[in-house]
Amino acid sequence: MNWTGRVADTFRRHPTLWPLSAMVAILLWNVLFTPGFATLEVRGGRLYGALVDILQNGAPVMLLAVGMTLVIALAGIDLSVGSVMALAGTVAALAMTGHGQPAWAAVAAALGAAMAVGAFNGAMVTGVGLQPIVATLVVLVAGRGIAQALTNDQKVRFEAPAFEFLGNGSLLGLPVPIFIAAGAALVAAVALRKTVLGLYIEAIGGSARAARLAGLPVHSVRMLVYTFCAMCAGLAGLIATAKIKQADVANCGLYLELDAILAVVIGGTSFAGGRPYLAGALSGAVIMRTLTMMLLMHNIPTEQTLIVKAVVAMAVCLVQTAAAARAAGRLLGRERYA
Repeated sequence: MNWTGRVADTFRRHPTLWPLSAMVAILLWNVLFTPGFATLEVRGGRLYGALVDILQNGAPVMLLAVGMTLVIALAGIDLSVGSVMALAGTVAALAMTGHGQPAWAAVAAALGAAMAVGAFNGAMVTGVGLQPIVATLVVLVAGRGIAQALTNDQKVRFEAPAFEFLGNGSLLGLPVPIFIAAGAALVAAVALRKTVLGLYIEAIGGSARAARLAGLPVHSVRMLVYTFCAMCAGLAGLIATAKIKQADVANCGLYLELDAILAVVIGGTSFAGGRPYLAGALSGAVIMRTLTMMLLMHNIPTEQTLIVKAVVAMAVCLVQTAAAARAAGRLLGRERYA
């Protein structure tokens, strides 16, 4: 087997390599051709630069992608995560301004509300039997509506340095949101690789009926995964709210569910369910944020930014398809790689 054949075989067996390679390629292109992209500087004990901004501003989407990866691996979907972000931020802001609660209590209340929504999603899907897209679409609308009702559709401003630390603080010279996203990803990775949860998710995603007949706790796993996904959305909402020092119901998390879903799909996790590719989803989130940063630094208009992001995302998805694999096999003269 020649080296091209070995490379093709490696990519075929490890789908995560596609998004990782695309991420490295985009970052390298920017380092070479985008002025100031690789510049890093330390001010006040904190690291600044475009690369740091990508991770900091991309942290909410990374959090959403972590939870969404597990849901999609179960052959489900959660369209409500953007609204859960808005609801969590609203609950935290109101807890501090309307009820005088300390930051830790506001965070606990916000995450509790988010997890309650996630449990409701899980109950609708696994208990009532609603299609995931229907159940979570309803919550997408209702969740933001509840947040608007709680705030009378007004922005809720606050001054709480301890809470603002979640969005604007730094730790070991890096923004706190990076550590929050990394922590959630680590928890998910350990659960997937070091516990039976990973096997359960793959089995249920492959065939829920077969998993149920084999005695797997299908209902419990779905409830757990949807609750965890909502918790990740709640954390993302807290970061977004803390960063701007106000609960902005109209804009918090708006359309971010689409970015999260796209990141997961770019990462190689199939909508048909099965194996979750967490590293691929995180790479997909970084790709989306890097493209945004790159185009802004090149002064590309916003409407064109969306088009470029869509084209790149489509290209990364297409190279992972069976048709692309067959084309690569013919190109390499080795049809068996298709």
